[in-house]
Amino acid sequence: MAELDSALYEGLVMHHRFTPQRHRFIYRVFSACLDLDELDELDAKHRLFSVNRFNLFSLHEKDHGKGGDQLRKQIAELLAAHGYTSASARIKLLCYPRILGYVFNPLSVYFCYNADDQLEVILYEVTNTFGNRHTYLLPATPDAAGPVRHHCGKKMYVSPFMPMDTAYSFRIQPPEERIAVCIRQTDGVMSDNASEHNHGQPILHATFTGTRTPFTDKTLLKAFLRYPLMTLKVITMIHWEALRLWRKKVKIQPRDAGNRYSVSWQDKNGVMHYESH
Repeated sequence: MAELDSALYEGLVMHHRFTPQRHRFIYRVFSACLDLDELDELDAKHRLFSVNRFNLFSLHEKDHGKGGDQLRKQIAELLAAHGYTSASARIKLLCYPRILGYVFNPLSVYFCYNADDQLEVILYEVTNTFGNRHTYLLPATPDAAGPVRHHCGKKMYVSPFMPMDTAYSFRIQPPEERIAVCIRQTDGVMSDNASEHNHGQPILHATFTGTRTPFTDKTLLKAFLRYPLMTLKVITMIHWEALRLWRKKVKIQPRDAGNRYSVSWQDKNGVMHYESH
């Protein structure tokens, strides 16, 4: 029986804020990296994992993208709509699964491969605690050392303590035996031309680094015992760290209602575009 490509990644999340007050925290987590073509098989083969129904662990497709079901089809259509049809041969989603029915994913990452199994596009799906979601669609061009690097302007309100006029730099080690997702946020507005990098002062550095383990009922049970109610811990930590920042008198940023779902994407000429739904 062929081993599934889906896996778990156990590791560390680190946040380091540089300004206006230094603030740092680290905690242990695990993430699921799910091949979207394997969802039915994952559901059928595992007692502890289900798709779109309650279990100890589950993935509910409505928790991602525009909501609703048929997530793989939805992502493939998004890629095709913006000129990247070939990138939908295989799609893997890095996210927290629901644990006992609850999850909050501040960031989910889609790795989109072509028919030659080359990573062609990465989607960064950011969700805030106010119910808004924004996806950054960026072509993947690995550098000589292997990681993928991206740069784009911030398009959605996330933290009450972060201004909107900032930019993101992503450095990604795609999922193999290890995975790394590193985000550096800097001040200053970024040009719509993604090749014009923002070189502002660093505000925040956030990382997830993890090591692969097979996706089995045994490893799921171990993860549950090692990280009980982890997804509840994620949202608790978000509010706890917000309280700590507030106590440090970090300024709260004004927020507009925003859009429930929006997308920004880079075209083949390196120019960024934005649309809301």
